[in-house]
Amino acid sequence: MLPPAMPMIWPYLLVLIAGSVWGSTFSLARIAAEANYHPIGLGFWQALGGGTVLAVVSLARGKWPRVNRDNLIRFTVIAVLGTAVPGVLYFYAARHLPAGVLAITVALVPMMTYAVSLVLGVDRRELMRMLGVLLGFVAMILLSRPEALPDRSMVPWLLIALVSAVCYTMENIYVEVKVPDDTDMICLLMGGMFMAALLMLPIVVAKDAFVPIDLPLSTAEASVVILVLVNSFAYLAFLYLIKSSGAVFASMMGYVVTIAGIGWGVWLFQEKHSILVWIALGLMLVGMAMVKPRSH
Repeated sequence: MLPPAMPMIWPYLLVLIAGSVWGSTFSLARIAAEANYHPIGLGFWQALGGGTVLAVVSLARGKWPRVNRDNLIRFTVIAVLGTAVPGVLYFYAARHLPAGVLAITVALVPMMTYAVSLVLGVDRRELMRMLGVLLGFVAMILLSRPEALPDRSMVPWLLIALVSAVCYTMENIYVEVKVPDDTDMICLLMGGMFMAALLMLPIVVAKDAFVPIDLPLSTAEASVVILVLVNSFAYLAFLYLIKSSGAVFASMMGYVVTIAGIGWGVWLFQEKHSILVWIALGLMLVGMAMVKPRSH
């Protein structure tokens, strides 16, 4: 039996644990990418493995996605914008960028989501949130300065990472606008991941990009397996928090993911960042706080 205070503490512990673990994915991606595995092969494993984990969860819950025209369209959009394209681009960028910088680029997603929502008329104008978006873009401008990164050749890869963030933004908008409120998000995500794996399979075969996973696992192979498990666990925790504690509370996980992403990079790769990177991190965290979802 849980202590009386545990139900109150548990959501905060889950935010810290899941966010800290999720932050490790940037370093795990760098480990896998530096092993010269093809990014498309890594993206395929991430999609197939994540879909399999969620299928086990769905089976335990007794819920399974219905396969019909509308859901196939949703699965395809989620697959392209939420898994295949951004996942592969992040693996490409992970070879060339510090894990901490990758973590900061992901923090831009909620700000861009709000900015696009304004343009589409989905959300209303609020001065505080608009200033938060501005801070996020200032942070990105600072990061793109050649002196912010260890090597000027990293700047194009930063732009590629930002394309991934744009994809996640478009996915968020699609889910908000086109996906019914009563949709089971675990089933939707599972369908999207399996669809992503299906779409990537011909490319993996054509480019001979398959990443072998053999026992005993090497460090790089283990990073791929752990990456799949971490992404699945963290995403499930995030969806659980949205349902149990609301979107505003769940959005706190973004701060932990960003800070932890930098921390993992420092610990595993001894990454050292310029003052511009730390200023960009501070601006990004403040911007995230200003743009967090409204309570309804």
